[in-house]
Amino acid sequence: MSLSSLLRQSSSEALSLSQQTAQYLQKHASTGTSTIPIPILTYPESTETWVMYEKLFLSSLRTGDDKAALNCLEKLMDRFGATNERVMGLRGLYQEAVAKDDAALERVLQEYDKVLSEDSVNTPIAKRRIALLQSLSRTTEAIDALAELLESSPTDIEAWTELSDLYLAQNLFPQAIFCLEEVLLVAPNAWNIHAHLGEVLYLSAMNGNENYEDRILAEATRRFCRSVELCDDYLRGYYGLKLTSDRLLSIIPDDIKPKEQVGTVDNGELPMFSTAVVRKLNEQASFKLAEITRTSNSSYNVAEVISAKDLLGRSTHRRQR
Repeated sequence: MSLSSLLRQSSSEALSLSQQTAQYLQKHASTGTSTIPIPILTYPESTETWVMYEKLFLSSLRTGDDKAALNCLEKLMDRFGATNERVMGLRGLYQEAVAKDDAALERVLQEYDKVLSEDSVNTPIAKRRIALLQSLSRTTEAIDALAELLESSPTDIEAWTELSDLYLAQNLFPQAIFCLEEVLLVAPNAWNIHAHLGEVLYLSAMNGNENYEDRILAEATRRFCRSVELCDDYLRGYYGLKLTSDRLLSIIPDDIKPKEQVGTVDNGELPMFSTAVVRKLNEQASFKLAEITRTSNSSYNVAEVISAKDLLGRSTHRRQR
């Protein structure tokens, strides 16, 4: 399990785990007392034990129990050593969490720089440094650091996704799109990334690309179609498909036919959708969104369900006018 996935714990999960820390530490008091465990003096080792220590460490930090977090960190340091790259990343996270002000964070950043000057391929520290640069609002430096990290680790999906988000925050749409395309080269069946790419394309079309709006929206539509092909009942995918097809229907002529907008092999463009195809996609998206919002359960995000209902309502109002 990656550190970033552990950091994405919900608040309720973090609170529940942090409340178990004292009991877990007491139960496993003999675990991790030596870097070379003696079987008859320790509990049997397992990967799950140490993953649990990481979870408890992060949960304790999130709930403000710095003492419990430090106890968990010390267990991990005793077992794996203070120079273990993963442990170094966790230690850096602890130092960031207990820092009182920006000056303290700057000192942590200097420590990261020192470590990387000695070991430039220490990925956990490199990622902590990037996260710290972001928290200090040094976005340009964070972008440069991520680009440098990706030169040595070009298949790092999380890094590409993070870089895309940073570019998007700067309204650098072509760069954000490129990063997500790189993610799909590594994970071509990631339906959520296809949908996210569709969202970025849609934003690009709505922000200063009037001359190419129809082409960009068509590509966004293809991405949303792919996301729901890979994951049926994917609300965000159908929401995006509904949004882009609504917009396409408002800007393309009613009588446009496929043969009038066929891309050529030379320019590499895919054929433009016909009006009839866009209408069918719009109807399918509307049907699925209505079905999902009508039968939605706890597996769907409440805010996304409300947004879908609002989109359907606005679309119905336009047709009635």
